[in-house]
Amino acid sequence: MQPVRPLVLRTLSFLLLWVLLMGGAEQLAFGVAAAALAAWCSMRLREDGQPGLRLSGLWVMAPRFLWQSLIAGVDVALRAFRPRLRLDPGLVSFRPRLPPGSARSLFTAYTSLLPGTVPCGEIDGAVVYHCLDVGQPIVAQLTDEETRLARALQVELAP
Repeated sequence: MQPVRPLVLRTLSFLLLWVLLMGGAEQLAFGVAAAALAAWCSMRLREDGQPGLRLSGLWVMAPRFLWQSLIAGVDVALRAFRPRLRLDPGLVSFRPRLPPGSARSLFTAYTSLLPGTVPCGEIDGAVVYHCLDVGQPIVAQLTDEETRLARALQVELAP
């Protein structure tokens, strides 16, 4: 039997996400059902031995996530409409220090919103990012974001 408190917190978090994405409380019954199912699945699919993600820590990251999303969108739009802006596309490898599992997967998804970067694979434990400008301090940005996320989730980083 699953602990009730984490299941309720996850359900409420998924329901809030549903309301934010749907733009209101229309079809709330479907949202409640989808949120409950998503919460149950996330509890069942959690890897044994892996620390659970602390959703309270993720809410602390929400404003930064939204800001980074906005900056990324503006950056890509400016590059599309102003051809004079520097483009030096290429691949950058980053070896995450987060433990494999849900925390690392979340990090990869989160960093896809950094301006001009998108994770596109993994080679020997390193995540490969496609970047619009490899002259930018991509690895430093990724290291900073990983540290912030680990702190929010209260997850230890490998040395």
